[in-house]
Amino acid sequence: MSEITVGAPAPNFDLPDDKGGRMRLSDMKGRIVALYFYPKDDTPGCTAEAIAFSGLLKDFAAINATVVGVSPDSPDSHAKFREKCNLTVPLASDEERALVNDFGVWVKKVNYGREYMGVDRSTFLIDRDGKIARIWRKVKVDGHAQAVLDAARALG
Repeated sequence: MSEITVGAPAPNFDLPDDKGGRMRLSDMKGRIVALYFYPKDDTPGCTAEAIAFSGLLKDFAAINATVVGVSPDSPDSHAKFREKCNLTVPLASDEERALVNDFGVWVKKVNYGREYMGVDRSTFLIDRDGKIARIWRKVKVDGHAQAVLDAARALG
């Protein structure tokens, strides 16, 4: 898979969500989509990020934008995460790791000298035509959801 770049069409997806439904990019045509990838449910950084996006969902909706969080955790894990943390942001499950591979965010990581594969915290802003408008890689959580909202607003 070649690296995703600004201006390229976003890879389509059809993933189970945390409410027993499906999340499909094709169903979001004509909307701005903030697709954020995070490593694991109910961990400190991922929780802070999900809470931040949840807190801004009404602002995203006001500009006809959708936010979707994606991790390799199961739909059941997502549902428990949503319930425990009172999240409103929709969460899609990529247990097969197809989408994290398509977007190039399933990477080799190193923690305390141990190498393993995991999700590189990243966000992709997709415009109304289904093209990549902005990319954030190696995201730092503080202020990130607001930066994505500001970029979505700038798309008009």
